[in-house]
Amino acid sequence: MTAIMERNAPVLMREAPILTMRGVRKTYGEIIAVARADVTVYPGEVLGIVGESGSGKSTLLRMMNLEDEPDTGDYRLCLPGRDDGNLFDLDRFDRRMLRARHIGIVYQNPHLGLMMENSSSGNVAERLVVGGERRFAVMRRRARAALEASEFPVARMDARPIDLSGGMQQRVQLAKAIALEPALLLLDEPTTGLDVSVQALVLDTLKRLQSERRITMVIVSHDLGVIRTMADRVMVMRDGLVVEEGLADQVFQDPQHAYTQQLVHAKL
Repeated sequence: MTAIMERNAPVLMREAPILTMRGVRKTYGEIIAVARADVTVYPGEVLGIVGESGSGKSTLLRMMNLEDEPDTGDYRLCLPGRDDGNLFDLDRFDRRMLRARHIGIVYQNPHLGLMMENSSSGNVAERLVVGGERRFAVMRRRARAALEASEFPVARMDARPIDLSGGMQQRVQLAKAIALEPALLLLDEPTTGLDVSVQALVLDTLKRLQSERRITMVIVSHDLGVIRTMADRVMVMRDGLVVEEGLADQVFQDPQHAYTQQLVHAKL
């Protein structure tokens, strides 16, 4: 535990962590994507992971979503009434069901998270079906509620994502991600490629949802402005390693690692 973490332990550790990862490593042949990562996230917290392209942050997020298999590592979620042990030891079906019911994700590329030719409401309903819902009227009502919570114009809930703007596609992804009220929401560069005004609207929606629902979030971005806006705590990654970690204000106002100083000064 770093000095910064120890100094702020009373603030951060009032509750048991909802997510812990220890000794996570991922390679692709001779390429080291994540050299080693230890991650702890607390209920209701927003953890920001920042770094340049190729730093390993998106690979780490995909492992949190049980999409990528690590070379080594231990990953646990503290979920009510469940003890799944190391999630990396689950078989493919159990991983898929846990991910569908307890982890929501918004991808940078909406094509990864949505069926672009289906209706927006149908995309949300697909997540509800995985959760066990079979009643059409209930699915319709819950899909509408999730889209409204994501500030999607419900008059267009039957529009196909392929016919929507990038910002609207991200809202459909968000509605799908929160439809089953997941324990953990993962966001991979959720504002990349959007106009500045649309970025601000998406971030406002995320902040409101986090405040109202106390959703635990992990957000990955190369944009320090996004992380500064959203995160309570920050991890800085470089070449597959976490080089600095601490409360967001401390990291941005008084960065300790030379790489973090370079990132912050470049942004300023």
